[in-house]
Amino acid sequence: MFELRQYFLLFLTASIWGSGFIGQKLGMNYVSPYTFTFIRTFIGAVFLLPFIYMIVKLSKRPNRQKLRFNKRYFILGSICCGFFLILSESFQQFGLVHTDVNKASFITSLYMVFTPIIGIFLGQKLEFKVVLAVVLSCVGLYLFCMHGSFTLAWGDLLVLICALGFAGHILVIAYFVNHVDGVILSCGQFFCASFLGFIMMILDGVPDAHSLYLCLPAVLYCGIMSNGIAYTLQIIGQRGINPSIASLIMSLESVMGAIFGVLFLNEHMTSREVTGATLMFAAVLLTQISFKKFSKRKENQ
Repeated sequence: MFELRQYFLLFLTASIWGSGFIGQKLGMNYVSPYTFTFIRTFIGAVFLLPFIYMIVKLSKRPNRQKLRFNKRYFILGSICCGFFLILSESFQQFGLVHTDVNKASFITSLYMVFTPIIGIFLGQKLEFKVVLAVVLSCVGLYLFCMHGSFTLAWGDLLVLICALGFAGHILVIAYFVNHVDGVILSCGQFFCASFLGFIMMILDGVPDAHSLYLCLPAVLYCGIMSNGIAYTLQIIGQRGINPSIASLIMSLESVMGAIFGVLFLNEHMTSREVTGATLMFAAVLLTQISFKKFSKRKENQ
């Protein structure tokens, strides 16, 4: 039951992220990537403060579970998670200036490939079913996102660095979430990321008030939904879950974005896209199959 709840939270994360690419793309019409990233992470941090207050207050009540908080791990975790977050979001924003949303969505989701590869060097075991699921999901993602020849342009390389950053983000979360409450860690990472983003915005140039006003709807949506809610759900959902499987579930963000388009914007999915989406969902389900139990049953027959 615990794993099912965690998977649902990660799936909800992917669903919210699925609608975030449009907001990011629209925001680039008015402000620089550094400005957009700074504001959205700062909004995410402020948004979580009332929830942290309630969590701390509730934890002090009798017969309540003790709050999971280690000061040392909180500081280190906030810095590490914040660094990878600002790195990933900044490169993604720069990439979106030079490439289309579909291709950016495909390349960003390649963190599901990088996560298990990097995990091997960190001593994590890689199951055969996870490797198979990653390959299957990549094929599905390509069918879903790419319509035509695939060539890497400058913007695509920037998004590729973003995918590497998100893989690092997933792995550091998997480590620190065991020592710090997920909501508190999420807020900490946002404040660290916004601080770094603020410095880069100052160096790059502060936008005028009119540009900020025009950008406000897009940055509010990304700040509250994609950052404040979705990234926090990611941290909570990742606790106790294999990072490689978590990355597979979250890579469904592009599929969920398209499904929302069909449901609310009267858009249509081609048979190629439906096939790709089906393969990606099948890859996630594949990670839940126990080949060991299957082989034992076969031996007993």
